[in-house]
Amino acid sequence: MEKKCINVSTMPKAGPYSHAVKAGDMIFVSGAVPVNVETGEEIRGDIKKATAQILENIKVILAEAGSGLDKVVKTTVFLIDMADFSEMNEAYKTYFTENQPARSCVAVKTLPVNFEVEIEVIALA
Repeated sequence: MEKKCINVSTMPKAGPYSHAVKAGDMIFVSGAVPVNVETGEEIRGDIKKATAQILENIKVILAEAGSGLDKVVKTTVFLIDMADFSEMNEAYKTYFTENQPARSCVAVKTLPVNFEVEIEVIALA
């Protein structure tokens, strides 16, 4: 099986990892945080807006890998406060309207740069 690293040139590379890795017929997208890559704005204090921005970023990464949100099979959502679950879910469900992927949502103590939400996905190529 061949491994191909996917990096989107218009997105910042924040650390020693790829935006995604394609391995065989699967695409593994690294945890994405709510930063508008066009403006550099960091979305804080609005979980719905932050979730939407993350999923927009993931759409770009998946497109670069030749896939899309419709091919996502698993998501993992990380929240620093489970009280934000319903607001996150409101935005999330607008991106996965049918054939929803499997999902886990976990509360964590902190996230990179003190963001309130992070999402990673696994998709079919």
